[in-house]
Amino acid sequence: MEFRHLRYFIAVGEEQHFGRAAQRLRVAQPALSRQIQDLERELGFKLFDRLPRGVELNAAGKAFLHEARHILLANQDALTHAKRIAQGQVGTLKIAFTQSLAWQGIFTESLRLFRAKFPGVDFQLTPTPSTEQFGLIQAGKIDAGFAFTMTPISEELDEFRFGFVTLLLAVPAGHPLTKRKRVRLKDLTEERFIWAPRWSNPLFIDTLVAECARGGLTNIQIGQEATSEPIMLSLVACGAGVAFVSTCSQRGHPLDTVLLPVSDLKMRLPCGLIWRKDNKTTLIVNFVSELRKMVDKERRL
Repeated sequence: MEFRHLRYFIAVGEEQHFGRAAQRLRVAQPALSRQIQDLERELGFKLFDRLPRGVELNAAGKAFLHEARHILLANQDALTHAKRIAQGQVGTLKIAFTQSLAWQGIFTESLRLFRAKFPGVDFQLTPTPSTEQFGLIQAGKIDAGFAFTMTPISEELDEFRFGFVTLLLAVPAGHPLTKRKRVRLKDLTEERFIWAPRWSNPLFIDTLVAECARGGLTNIQIGQEATSEPIMLSLVACGAGVAFVSTCSQRGHPLDTVLLPVSDLKMRLPCGLIWRKDNKTTLIVNFVSELRKMVDKERRL
């Protein structure tokens, strides 16, 4: 039995006449009659009572008409859903993000614009440190990640670098440094730092230590370690020390902290979207494409 048989049967059942059904289907009447006969032969029972001026569904035909309509509708729904998946209009994107980048406009704006264009797509968002994202993406556990990409990525990964951020010094509200017109690295020699552990991002930490040393901050007093900017900022807010955080934190730091520029700290952190090169699914292709368009538009403004 083919879907064609069901469409032909439904037309005859609704028209109660082979001639009118043939016109509706745009097929020859003898061919339509043969198809219905083939269907009845395959089912093993008659669907119609033949009348002098047409046909009439018998009890079995009436029951089968209901099921045939349901089968064709379910088939059409399945085809439509599969087509939307193939076109990247529905599905779930698993995206990791560094928490501080979530405060930057590009992250939330990219998700908002994509959902507006593809409302059938859901996001599964997971806060994950940048260096941990690389392995998760390579393993296929997440589709893409918003990350700081100072650490060189694997050849298996691709990247769209959409910008850079710099570093600020987070201090508790009322800290003496807030009264200075300018803060330099050498002014921080007596400060107690909330610091990221080196294992979390060796290249970043080593580069930051070298930058501090060039500015005269050679003996960094580390009071406590923390693995994310939100934790660092919380510790700064409660007076545990000061911390270097990205400019992304300007949008999301606690009210009882102050972010200060350090005049001779020129370190820049590249940030971008990363994904597997061999991930050619329409969902990820569409997401990367829309992100590129958004960033290009902002750069032209």
